[in-house]
Amino acid sequence: MSTEMLVLASASPRRRELLAQIGVPVQVQPADVDERVLDGETPLAYVERIARTKLDAGLRAAAPDAVVLAADTAVVLDQRILGKPKDAEDAKNMLAALSGRCHQVITAVVVGQGTRQRSAVVSSHVTFARLDAATIEAYWQTAEPRDKAGAYAIQGLAAVFIERLEGSYSGVVGLPLKETAELLQEFAIPCWQTLAG
Repeated sequence: MSTEMLVLASASPRRRELLAQIGVPVQVQPADVDERVLDGETPLAYVERIARTKLDAGLRAAAPDAVVLAADTAVVLDQRILGKPKDAEDAKNMLAALSGRCHQVITAVVVGQGTRQRSAVVSSHVTFARLDAATIEAYWQTAEPRDKAGAYAIQGLAAVFIERLEGSYSGVVGLPLKETAELLQEFAIPCWQTLAG
């Protein structure tokens, strides 16, 4: 069985943990890219562009034959991308907007080697329970929302806010594992490399 190391063009500890969960060893090589939304850019076009930009940066920095994976996730409410909060007020406004509503989480994942690239985009719908101001304040005080898109982490304390999830749980966390495994297989990188025997 191949034990080729995948290069992960991301600083996200969550993506690294998700790949470790399915036994894929990675070499982390964060890609520093401008993640601003372009004027008139749709959320879908945005995540695809950012994921490909990260991949291109990763491929330039990696060995010529390296297999590189990059991804980007956007939390979307009413076609507006909710990024990482700038401050407490921004986070609280995001959480208040998500309260009692369904929003979309879109994750694009791209795998490349040399000039060959394959990609997948997964969209999930997450419905929040109603959150009162005291709950939002208490959640902010935990520090969890400070570096999270949409100001929440489904895999963390915010799990108690989730009334319904339609789609990929791992995609909402930051990397849809079913689709990622299928893409990696195309590049001869199997899952469960470090889990077998």
